[in-house]
Amino acid sequence: MKKHSQLKWLASLALGAGVLAAYGIHDAQAAYAALPADGTAGVVEQKEAQPLRWFTEKADAVGSSTPYGNNEKAGHYVQSGDARLYYEVYGKGTPVVVLHGGGVGTPYEMGCIIDELRKNHEVIVMLTRGHGRSEIGHSPLTYKQKGEDVLAVMDAAHVKKAMIVGFSDGAYSAYETAVLAPERVERIAAIGAGTLRKGYFSADIDVEALEKVDPAFFAQQKKLMPEPERWGSFMKDYMKFWNGMEVGKETFGKIECPVLLIAGDEDDHAPMVTMVEAADLLKNGRLLIVPKAWHTAFLDNFPVVWAGIEPFLDAKESDLLPSKKVAYNDKILESGNLGDNH
Repeated sequence: MKKHSQLKWLASLALGAGVLAAYGIHDAQAAYAALPADGTAGVVEQKEAQPLRWFTEKADAVGSSTPYGNNEKAGHYVQSGDARLYYEVYGKGTPVVVLHGGGVGTPYEMGCIIDELRKNHEVIVMLTRGHGRSEIGHSPLTYKQKGEDVLAVMDAAHVKKAMIVGFSDGAYSAYETAVLAPERVERIAAIGAGTLRKGYFSADIDVEALEKVDPAFFAQQKKLMPEPERWGSFMKDYMKFWNGMEVGKETFGKIECPVLLIAGDEDDHAPMVTMVEAADLLKNGRLLIVPKAWHTAFLDNFPVVWAGIEPFLDAKESDLLPSKKVAYNDKILESGNLGDNH
């Protein structure tokens, strides 16, 4: 994979955040030019205070006034297996766990969603392994591990059962949590996470070139990381992990809770067809396609995304009936002739 393709992939993939593809940026130098210039468990140490930014955040972007992911007033730590994980708690009400995207993803990127959720819910904002204040650990990356990490944070926050709002990698982690402990996941709002086949994403990544895309973002994140010297090797392992990922019937067929699938119509990480396929495999699924939106649909068209999430989370569980299956969808998906409608 060529260097510019690696950068566009990581930025446009769901590993978290920026919309390089939407900017028409095709190499690191152009991207750079386009951008504006440990305590004990349960205790959060003070880090350098500075305005947070998400990856490739535009100069005119308006982020949350709360520094999600670096707010010592709301922060806590918990040990999960071989990694010490960081999370924050906001608001009161029925609990909702928020899981950010991977690689270059941060909770702050999802601030527009968290700001709304915390008005009526207790919101547990988790930093996954290798992101921000959370440690990487030393065991191989797996989604079973990610699901167990989510459950560890829920235990630490004294949450027996929760709804989950996940983006990309965070949504896949939500799926696995629901498979591991169905009694603890009430429902899932999943953004940008459909079926996935091995090899869809390349295992190659040029970390040095990636950091040149948004030096300010990476400098800021490394100040938060407990092991910044391991970030490069973590990213290489992370990309190999994604390259070998496969998510299909084996996962979606085991999820019992209601799931709202959300994707932008321009998403090239979780293309619409993969979301349709996921919806078809789920026992209790419904699908929202967001117009004029890329992978970070909540940044591109927040009103539509929130108009889908809010009533889904507020509905009585008994009212969350699955969308009716359409036989023609089954026929086309099984045949693989997605472009042949006749």
